[in-house]
Amino acid sequence: MSQFTAEFIGTMFLILMGNGVVANVVLKHTKGNNSGWMVITTGWALAVFTGVVIAGPYSGAHLNPAVTIGLALAGKFAWSLAPLYIGAQLLGAMAGSFLVWVMYKHHFDNTEDRMLKLAAFSTAPAIRNRFSNIISEIIGTFVLIFVIFYVTNPVMGNTSQTPIGMGSLGAIPVAFLVWAIGLSLGGTTGYAINPARDLGPRIVHSMVPIKIKSKSDWSYAWIPVIGPIIGAGIAAGLFLILE
Repeated sequence: MSQFTAEFIGTMFLILMGNGVVANVVLKHTKGNNSGWMVITTGWALAVFTGVVIAGPYSGAHLNPAVTIGLALAGKFAWSLAPLYIGAQLLGAMAGSFLVWVMYKHHFDNTEDRMLKLAAFSTAPAIRNRFSNIISEIIGTFVLIFVIFYVTNPVMGNTSQTPIGMGSLGAIPVAFLVWAIGLSLGGTTGYAINPARDLGPRIVHSMVPIKIKSKSDWSYAWIPVIGPIIGAGIAAGLFLILE
C-alpha cells in the first residue's frame, strides 16, 4: 500500500466510524439515538484505533494535517511529503463522510433539526465566540500533538517501521489520547483537532441532497482548520525546546 493510499483509506475509516457514531447518536429513529457524549467520544476513540491500525505500517497513520505539519515542524517528517499526505487526508475524510450519508440517508431525511444534521458532518461550538472557540481548538490539538511525540517516541511517519510498538495494539495509546481529549476538552467546540476531519465532511455536507438542510456554516469553518495548525505548531516548538 502506498503512503497516499494508506492515508486516504485510514482517514476514510476514521471519518466513517467517527462521524458514523455522531449520526447514530443525533439523528432520529436510530438504535443509538440520544445515547450521549460518552458514546460519541468512545466511538471517535475507536475510530482512531481503526484508522491507525490500517495506515500505521505504511504511512505512519497521520490521518490529520495537524499531525503531518507538527511532525514536519519538529523535523520528524519530510516537508516534501506533506502535500501528498494532506491531500490524501482531505479526500479520505470526504469519502468517509459520504459513506456516513449513504448509511444514514433515511435518518437524515427524517430528522427535522438542521443543526443536528450538520453535526453528523462537521463540528460547531456550544457557545459561539470566535476567540474562545479557536483557543479551544489550539489547546486540544496542542495536547494531541505534544503527547503523540512521546507516545510514538517521535518516529511517526518513518515508514521503515511500524511507528507505534506492539503491532496493531500500538494504536491503543493514541486512541486513548483522543478519547481523553474528547471527554476533557471536547465540550466547547466538539474537538475537531483535525482540519481534514472538519473541512472534508463540511464540503460533502454542502454537496449531498438532504431534506431540510441547513447551510454548511462556512463562517465558522476556518476555526477548526487554523486552530489545529496553530496548536500543532506550539506543540512542535515546545517539543524541540524540551528535546
